[in-house]
Amino acid sequence: MDVHGTVAEGFEPVRQAFAANFELLGERGAAVAVYRDGRKVVDLWGGTRDVDGAAPWTPGTAQVVRSATKGVAAAALLLLHQRGELDLDAPVGEYWPQYKAAGKERTLVRHLLAHRAGVPVLDRPLTPEEAADPDLGAAAVAAQAPVWEPGTDHGYHAQTYSWLTGELIRRITGRPVGAYIAEEIARPAGAELWLGLPEAEQARVGRVGPVEAPQASGTLRTRPKRAVSEAYADPDSLTRRAFGAITPLPDENDPAYRAAALPASNGIATADGLARFYAALIGEVDGGTRLFTPATVELARAEQSAGPDRVLVVGTRFGLGPMLHGSASPMLSLGSFGHPGRGGSLAFADPESGVAFGYVTNGFRKSVTADPRAQALVRAVRAGLSTLG
Repeated sequence: MDVHGTVAEGFEPVRQAFAANFELLGERGAAVAVYRDGRKVVDLWGGTRDVDGAAPWTPGTAQVVRSATKGVAAAALLLLHQRGELDLDAPVGEYWPQYKAAGKERTLVRHLLAHRAGVPVLDRPLTPEEAADPDLGAAAVAAQAPVWEPGTDHGYHAQTYSWLTGELIRRITGRPVGAYIAEEIARPAGAELWLGLPEAEQARVGRVGPVEAPQASGTLRTRPKRAVSEAYADPDSLTRRAFGAITPLPDENDPAYRAAALPASNGIATADGLARFYAALIGEVDGGTRLFTPATVELARAEQSAGPDRVLVVGTRFGLGPMLHGSASPMLSLGSFGHPGRGGSLAFADPESGVAFGYVTNGFRKSVTADPRAQALVRAVRAGLSTLG
């Protein structure tokens, strides 16, 4: 399989790892981009545009990145805080009065960002059509009683993060979340990412679908922990209920779904778009706009939640929105912050090394975090940095 694109001197291991993903790990179509100190040092793509097709992946191919979208949504709220429009220690109900219902009066904005709000599930799941309606989604989470006292524990808000973050942004700015991200994040950063895909961009997005992990031996074989497997198998578990807050699962290749704005799950991006977004959080990119001040970077990655996750079951770490480096989602170093997307994609920034990373794929595996293809690329970036000093 031909790998296209370029790598800067010292980052040759990333090209090798990217090619190996196709040869050994069943990759169908994918791209990876890496920035260092605001300069692109890796820009690679290969395979097919569609998981079930033959047309080649091109430099502008974009894909659904699932929960990697959460990192963008969190950044939007932190940007509002940076501008003095959002108090992280204020009750959510101060901005969104309807949210005070059902025992959520003391939920703080920081609880919502860090998966501590206690509303990862909906007693009545929404259909895909209902989920795409921001009014219905916001009303559902506002009425929902928490399953733990807000602020006392953490658990991944897999789907409800869409309406929690989206409605808070809408209440503060008066703009739909997708428009706010387009105007205040994507455009200033020059990043090819969308929440609510415009009609004009539909043709560049490849078809995604499930892929099975190849049969392999040694370190390539992964076996889920029994407790995790049982949680996903139990229809009454918080795990199943959290991921099932929208049911049935939407068709991610449906243009109507892609045009909706669900900040937890349906962002569309190129690998370069994700990497460039994170590069713009921590510094100037090609002399352009820096989105976060150094103080906001530190705020984003200040640990808010750590330990056993009541939804994902495994141990997770979260800052004020971003997932942090840890065993559940290894990134480049302890100081990295970002977000994976279930089944493949990964994007993050590592301020200490000045690295921003973005990986997208059209083949989704069953893993929620720590996809082996993304991890192979992260290890290769680390190897390249070690040779550069």
